[in-house]
Amino acid sequence: MKDMKTRYLTAGDWALTIEFGNEISKIISRKVRSMKVAIESRGIPGIIELVPAYCSLTVHYNPLIISYDDLIDTLKTLENQLDEISLPEPKVTEIPTLYGGKYGEDIEYVANYNGIAVEDVVKIHASKEYLIYMLGFTPGFCYLDQVDERIATPRLATPRIKVPAGSVGIGGKQTGIYPTEGPAGWRIIGRTPLKLFDPFREKPILLEAGDYVKFIPIDEDEYKKIEEAVNNGTYVYTIYPKKGMGDCNGRNKNN
Repeated sequence: MKDMKTRYLTAGDWALTIEFGNEISKIISRKVRSMKVAIESRGIPGIIELVPAYCSLTVHYNPLIISYDDLIDTLKTLENQLDEISLPEPKVTEIPTLYGGKYGEDIEYVANYNGIAVEDVVKIHASKEYLIYMLGFTPGFCYLDQVDERIATPRLATPRIKVPAGSVGIGGKQTGIYPTEGPAGWRIIGRTPLKLFDPFREKPILLEAGDYVKFIPIDEDEYKKIEEAVNNGTYVYTIYPKKGMGDCNGRNKNN
């Protein structure tokens, strides 16, 4: 990856965007998250909201409290200190997923497009822990790390009007989970019974940028049992530290 000078871009009268690069990269993602943590810890008067993306961080602010020039000066000072920022230790959340059939109607297309068996699509898709780069599109939708080239598949030419909540899809080299029922242009290969977004939960959005997810293949009986537990509030999410980062000697299971 070539070094790219950080750009500070005006985004209207009440916002600016800090652009750290123009590609999907763990290095750039770390800069985005580090800047967000740095701004939050500094407690800059006038900051309204911070919106992280793949390569950028948009800062919404009140210009009646802090001027554009003063904000730029403060942010550039923080940028020079990013190497000193300690990010929270990442954790991995397991996402039980039922692949294929009525739960993943496009999995055969993905297999045929790549010249492999359906079983291989499942095995490859579930073989890694995916970094969550950002949230967006709909509440709780996670933009994840790229899939293995062996299962990368073009999006639908015409998006579906509606897919069920929990649908797991592949669009090009990307994969993700649709947290709510709605339109979708990705190839649907499975579904999870977990609720990534629940407005009635104490923490409405289950996952966070900077953490990881691991897809765990399950059968239909397991799907229905987990779905019932999620609905009645007794499901225990499997969450554990990312190996090689922090104390990873054991697993934690948190509600």
